[in-house]
Amino acid sequence: MEVEQLPLGTLGTNCYLIEQNKNTLIIDPGGDADKLIRMIERRELTPKAILLTHAHFDHIGALDEVRDHFNVPVYVHEEEKDWLNDPEKNGSKFFSMVVSPIQARSADHFIEPGNMTVADFTFEVRHTPGHSPGSVSFVFKDEGFVIAGDTLFEGGIGRTDLPGGNHDLLIESIQNKILSLGDEMEVCPGHGGKTTVEKEKLSNPFL
Repeated sequence: MEVEQLPLGTLGTNCYLIEQNKNTLIIDPGGDADKLIRMIERRELTPKAILLTHAHFDHIGALDEVRDHFNVPVYVHEEEKDWLNDPEKNGSKFFSMVVSPIQARSADHFIEPGNMTVADFTFEVRHTPGHSPGSVSFVFKDEGFVIAGDTLFEGGIGRTDLPGGNHDLLIESIQNKILSLGDEMEVCPGHGGKTTVEKEKLSNPFL
């Protein structure tokens, strides 16, 4: 299994391609749809689904273009089912200087905590609210990495001053759902470079 990190969109949000046997999961297509589509086609990958760690505008900017091009289903946590087509809830309304209002179509499926299988990919979903109510993390335990969205960054944590944010809940999610994965677990965040649980335990000033 391979993990490709692609900073996309105005805010350089990390989109991830999880690749296995020429199939791929697309996580958080935040922008630059043409660039993302070209890369997937150049590598001759077959997308099986689009998974969203959460539904803030910088994680869904290319959602409809990519889903339509590849005809794949979209998954989001039910807590944010109304965010995709609501510019106020997904935040695009408040960042009009960098992005147009985003009104994507509804998701095809809801993400639930627990083990999840899509095509030949099997992983664990952990509900990690705090940055947003429906934030989730995708844990690939055997492969040693977690896609953490905007929950935990290298040397930082997700902001909680947007609608639905809750600082205490975020810290609880990080402590109980991310740091509990073990020191060697690689953390793939929504912004910035990859890190590890051990590194964040030792040096993250917010923890």
